[in-house]
This record gives sequence, C-alpha cells and structure tokens, in this order.
Amino acid sequence: MFADRAKIIIRSGKGGDGHVSFRREKYVAAGGPDGGDGGRGGDVIFQVDKGLNTLGEYRYSRKFSAGNGEEGGKRRCHGKDGADIILKVPEGTIIRDAASGKIIADMSGENQRMVVLKGGRGGNGNMHYATATMQVPKYAQPGQPAQELEVRLELKVIADVGLVGFPNVGKSTFLSRVSNAEPKIANYHFTTLTPNLGVVDVEGCSGFVIADIPGLIEGASEGAGLGYEFLRHIERTRLLIHLVDAASVEGRDPVEDVFQINRELEKYNPEILKKPQIIAANKIDAMVQTDGENPVERLKKEFEPRGIPVFPVSAVSGQGIRELLYYVQEELRKLPSEPLVFEPEFLPEEALISENLPYTVSVDEKDPHTYIVEGPKIEKMLGYTNLDSEKGFAFFQKFLSTSGILEDLEKAGIQEGDTVRMYGLAFDYYK
Repeated sequence: MFADRAKIIIRSGKGGDGHVSFRREKYVAAGGPDGGDGGRGGDVIFQVDKGLNTLGEYRYSRKFSAGNGEEGGKRRCHGKDGADIILKVPEGTIIRDAASGKIIADMSGENQRMVVLKGGRGGNGNMHYATATMQVPKYAQPGQPAQELEVRLELKVIADVGLVGFPNVGKSTFLSRVSNAEPKIANYHFTTLTPNLGVVDVEGCSGFVIADIPGLIEGASEGAGLGYEFLRHIERTRLLIHLVDAASVEGRDPVEDVFQINRELEKYNPEILKKPQIIAANKIDAMVQTDGENPVERLKKEFEPRGIPVFPVSAVSGQGIRELLYYVQEELRKLPSEPLVFEPEFLPEEALISENLPYTVSVDEKDPHTYIVEGPKIEKMLGYTNLDSEKGFAFFQKFLSTSGILEDLEKAGIQEGDTVRMYGLAFDYYK
C-alpha cells in the first residue's frame, strides 16, 4: 500500500547528569572535587533519502527515540554523548506539529537534512562548583530533560507536470506512452491507487518528471472518493495537464469535466489554479463522427480564449503526443525550475521555552567590556536551540529582543563591540 502520511512521536535524548566525586589518592591530603560532566543527549534528525518514495516505514512503528547522554564519572571523566537518531524520508516530505498542524520543516530543495529536536545538554560535574568558600561542593547539575513531540509526516511528490482527470480517461495509458513509468492499467475506476511518477525524455529536449495523480471525482476536495487522498501531490507541480475523454466513451462531457476538476482543485487550494494548464483531448482514435459539433473543437472554443491550449491526442496510438510534449517542454523552460518549498511555521524550541523563567545580566569582574547573561531561561534556550540552522539562529535573535535581554544589557551600559557570554556561547554586541 502506498503510504504518503504517517503520525509518529519523536523524542530527543536526555542529557547525562553531572557527577559528584572527590579526588582520593594516597599522599594527596585534600583532593578537590573531580566529578565529570554528563554527556549530551542525542538529536532527532530528519534526512532525505533519494531512494525512498513512500512513508511506509513509519506506518507500523510509532515512536522513535535518540540515545540519552551518560552520567559523568570520577576523575573528571566526561559522560558519553547519546547517539543521534536519523529518520530517513523521501524528498518532498513535510513535517508538521501534530497538535497545531503548523509546518516544522519541508524536506525539499536544499533542505536535505535537519535537526528537528536537539538532545538535552549534559549537566556540569561538581568540579565546576568549587569556590574559595565552598571547597567541597556536594552538588552536580542534572542533565537537561529530553524533548518529545508528536509530528505528522506528509509526502507531497515533486514533479514538473501533474496529470489530472476523472477516473478511466486514460491517464495511466498516457503516462506509460510518454515516459519510462510502468503503471498498472485496467478498465476500472480507481485502478491507479498511487501517484505514479515517470521521466519524459523528448528527443532534442531536456527531460522532465510527470506525475499521474489518481482520478478525482466530484466532491474530492471535501473528502469524497480516493482522489482527495492525493490532491496534495498536485501542489508542487509547475504545470497541469487535464486529460479528458474526447470520445465520451462513458458518456462524460469533456468540457464539463475540465470545469469540474478545476472546481475541486480550487476548493482544495485556490493557488493551484494559478499554475499553467494544458488540455489533452484523449481517445481521438475512438471518436465517432456525428452531426453534432466536434468535441475537440468545443474544447478549443471554450478554453483557448482563456489561455488554455487544447491538444487532440491518442494515448493508445501515440497520435498528437509528440506535439503536446514539445509544447510542455517549452512552457517548463519559461517557468521557475525550483520546486515549491513550504516555509517553516513552527519551531519546537520556541514552544518549549515559552514559560517566564528568570535570568540575570552582570558585568565580568575581570573585564568591564564583557557581560554575562545567566539563568534557567537562557540555559534552557541554548540547550534546545539549533544555532547552526538559519531558522534557529533567527529565533535566538528574536529571543534576545522579546525576552528583554537586549534592553537589560543596554541598561547595564553595554557598548558596541563589547562581548556577551552565555553558558559557553560568546558574541560581540552590535545594534
């Protein structure tokens, strides 16, 4: 079964606790604290695997966890970091927060690998807490807790051209004729239960990818029929081909079919109708001459004034196919080549550190040009934020502004070029 949706629970690793121990050796009268730091918890990473085309792996396994960091040890031994977990998905997979439905990441284009949940930072061992007045600290810092999130995975295939039409109009036959795809073909409604992809290689032109979207029916945008399950795959295509039955083998009106399909697409997502469209009037080899108006001429009269060209074709005999494909190739050259990539709307770390935790701003006693920002709010933010990603770094900058930290630094007298330190992170201050 083709799996293009899944709901899973992901969990990053807990940071290892810091260790409490003291140096105990012969001839060492007063060995100080030597408890080591805990290891970092593992990250949850999503990565594109070009060899995958479904989300089948996630239909039967629901929970995926990274490794926990190990506790620190004696003699300043650092605990082992927890193992990252890498979840491989097909290109075009969208990761959403299950609760809000907002997009966390779109695994498309240049976004081939992303840390979605960072593991907790390991706690400091008691060796960090020795002072002139507290030479025997019996306290070590616990590791940061793990993060857990339920996410929804949705696969939206990436293709240049989407082939749409009602069931049994010949889409699978057309795809097998024009590409290297080998879809199952039979004379039944909804024979096609998966979006078939094929690479079209036209002589003298660069190839392009075409997707046969399973047949739509009236009411598909509201959930009727199987067609609704695959409407999402049309969103990334750059151009649409309407395949209609010009011979009206099943008594369908090809003109009304185009209007009906467009109504369903508009109800699902009005942006889809902004894509260029082409009509392929199929089954001209089966057309019967009558006294009425030629169906192909009816289609041309109705749609060509709207800027939608009509090509009479036969998927069975191949008639008119070459002319259609050359036209499609020329249209694709005019369109942006990059696939549609959906922007992130939800940052897990933003939700996890929303509570109002305290922090302090102070001047370093040894350097008046260095300012130290500390507190559980800062520690939690840095522990869970992926500063290596553009979105994570933007969140970090927004956090400094909205939390009041920048305002407090200015009140403390910070000047441009001064240094700000936060739990191992240091940066120069500039307005």
